[in-house]
Amino acid sequence: QVQLVESGGGLVQAGGSLRLSCVASGRIFTINTMGWYRQAPGKQRELVAAITSGGSTNYADSVKGRFTISRDNAKNTVYLQMNSLKPEDTAVYSCNADVKYYRGSYVQSSAYWGQGTQVTVSS
Repeated sequence: QVQLVESGGGLVQAGGSLRLSCVASGRIFTINTMGWYRQAPGKQRELVAAITSGGSTNYADSVKGRFTISRDNAKNTVYLQMNSLKPEDTAVYSCNADVKYYRGSYVQSSAYWGQGTQVTVSS
């Protein structure tokens, strides 16, 4: 019933910037927290940043001051602006959303994931 589609990944040199976008579509009633996670080869997936529907944010210590998460509730979209990128930021970035959606005449809740987008930072 709900799909998340990310875009904006790619290859960038250290010190550069990228902006990721994630659009949610489907029979959406409302979206609560949206977040970005990343997983590097051989490592566990980790939370990068999250934002509530009211705009409260939290960040991993490793990205504070460099990354900014934002959202457009009218467009069901979350963004991740990544500045001063480092080689250690290289990973597959995936968005996650806590979604309330219509199922028939009911509203149900579930967490959804996007397919992921590769971010590679060269030194």
